[in-house]
Amino acid sequence: MASLGSYTRSAARATFSAYRRIPIKWRLAGGSAMLTFVILASFAAIVGVLTDRDLRGQFNNEARSNADQLASDLHLKWIGDTGFLNCKKQDVSLKDYTSAEHAQIRIYNQAGVLLCTQEDVKVKGVKALPATPGFPAPTKAGAYNQNGYFVVAQMLPVPSSPVWLLYARPLSDIDQDLARVRVILLLGVLGGTVLALLAGLATAARAMRPVKQLTEAAREIERTRDPTLRVPHPEAEDEVAELARTVEGMLGSLDAARSETHASLERQREFVADASHELRTPLTSLLANLELLAEELDGEQADTAQAALRSARRMRRLVGDLLLLARADARRGQSRGPTDLAGVLLEAASELGPMAEDHELSIDAQSAVVPGVRDDLHRLTLNLIENAVRHTPPGTHIRASTGVENGSGVLTVEDDGPGIPPELGRRVFDRFVRGALTGSRGSGLGLAIVRAVAELHGGTVTLDQPEPGTGARFVIRIPREGDAGDTTAPEPVASGRHRDR
Repeated sequence: MASLGSYTRSAARATFSAYRRIPIKWRLAGGSAMLTFVILASFAAIVGVLTDRDLRGQFNNEARSNADQLASDLHLKWIGDTGFLNCKKQDVSLKDYTSAEHAQIRIYNQAGVLLCTQEDVKVKGVKALPATPGFPAPTKAGAYNQNGYFVVAQMLPVPSSPVWLLYARPLSDIDQDLARVRVILLLGVLGGTVLALLAGLATAARAMRPVKQLTEAAREIERTRDPTLRVPHPEAEDEVAELARTVEGMLGSLDAARSETHASLERQREFVADASHELRTPLTSLLANLELLAEELDGEQADTAQAALRSARRMRRLVGDLLLLARADARRGQSRGPTDLAGVLLEAASELGPMAEDHELSIDAQSAVVPGVRDDLHRLTLNLIENAVRHTPPGTHIRASTGVENGSGVLTVEDDGPGIPPELGRRVFDRFVRGALTGSRGSGLGLAIVRAVAELHGGTVTLDQPEPGTGARFVIRIPREGDAGDTTAPEPVASGRHRDR
């Protein structure tokens, strides 16, 4: 019993869940159509019952009236003791009473012997006939249903020996009429339901039009990201109008919150940019003093000064990274000039040569002049190669190349190392994301700076890694628009191949 109740509740929940997944327009139209169907079906059932009762009553009354009329028109008498019947005044044709109603007429004597039927032309000189199957001789007067006929039996007072008159009409006639009535009622119910469904859909679509307008306005706001766009208000003061006012108020609040957040972020970016810029001067002075101090001191004091110098250099680089990212966030672009990516690549490879002595570094520097900031592009290239060196084991082959593809300057850095873990694939360009091989070393800003510099130059950076463990390939594409208008030629660079071991 408990399992049956649980099954019933589960089925009810599933049905209700399926109903909730139906669009509201169809739910409204379906509810209207269902209500119309119930009303029309109830009306049709009542009309059908009343019509059936009325038509059958008329049919039975007509059969009784026809039987009475036939009984009054027949004047029968016996011809001597021959067992024959004859009319008293005139001949009567029984077919006149059966042709229109498809009736059956039987006349029996007291012994139940069939004397004549509607097939006999005249009731005169008719001898006794064999009994007809389906209509046995009546035993009492009355009306009853028998073998698909409505039968009326009467006793005719023929002198010396009364006879039985049996008048029968087929019930199929009235059943056909009632069937046609039922078909008409059924078609009326179905037609009314379909019309109610269509009318419900039209009414629901018209009623949902303000909601559709709100949806379109919301999509436009989503597309343009402009919460100041006007939300349409329906003319009627109803729930949809209240929804429109609520949505408009919500958008206003979101716009205000976004403006406050944007202003706060701008203040933070300005602070980071200004603080980073202001820190460069004291750091430069600190580095100069530490370099002089390291040259003057000996022993442990010199080692201490060298350690402080290394820390100050790392701090200067971190401040430079923060300043570059702050400029990227604030969209503070520096003046650009024609810059050859090949020269930038050769400079970065030369700078990282000692660091990459345990790796095989191959350089293919083909001329690719783009409008850019040389220092920022140098930082981008340096970070890519340094990232490949730090995240691959000794002996790994690192390849870096520049060229021109489809009107863009292309810088590619790839290696055959272990690649980037799948869990870091989508976050590799985020800030403060460190690889597993570096542990806690590094600031986690290298690839974030690569993306920031590429985007500041209107370019893109992509990571190509077909399968985990097959190495990583970074591709930088920077548009070369404005080359024709450049009047300042880049510094010449030796194009060719370079290899460090």
